[in-house]
Amino acid sequence: QVQLVESGGGLVQAGGSLRLSCAASIRAFNNYALGWFRQAPGKEREFVAAISSSGYLTHYADFVKGRFTISNDNAKNTVYLQMNILKPEDTAAYYCTAGAYEDYLRGDVDMMAYWGKGTLVTVSS
Repeated sequence: QVQLVESGGGLVQAGGSLRLSCAASIRAFNNYALGWFRQAPGKEREFVAAISSSGYLTHYADFVKGRFTISNDNAKNTVYLQMNILKPEDTAAYYCTAGAYEDYLRGDVDMMAYWGKGTLVTVSS
C-alpha cells in the first residue's frame, strides 16, 4: 500500500520560509520518484519539484528555482521541500505525489500514480 502524508504547511509572511514534509510508505519511497505539485485557488494543479528514487536527480519548475530545494531522508522515508523567499503567489495547497521521474520532467499531473491529501501554504504580503 502506498501512503503519502504531508505536513508543515501554514501561514508565513512574504520573504519567509517553510519546510514541507512528506512521509512516504516504504513501497512509495523505494519504487517511485517523489515530488510536489501545488494548486492555487481557481487555478490548475502545477508541478513544483521532484526527486528521483535514488535521490541523485532533482527537477524544479522554473518559478521556484533558486528558492525551493527538494531532498530526502532514506532513514525516515521522508521527502522535504524547503521553501525560501516565499511570495504571495506561492499560496496554494501543496500535494506530495509518487510517480515516474520522466513524468515529473514533463510536469504531467495526470500521470502521477499516488497523491497525498495536501497541506495548505498561505503567504501574506
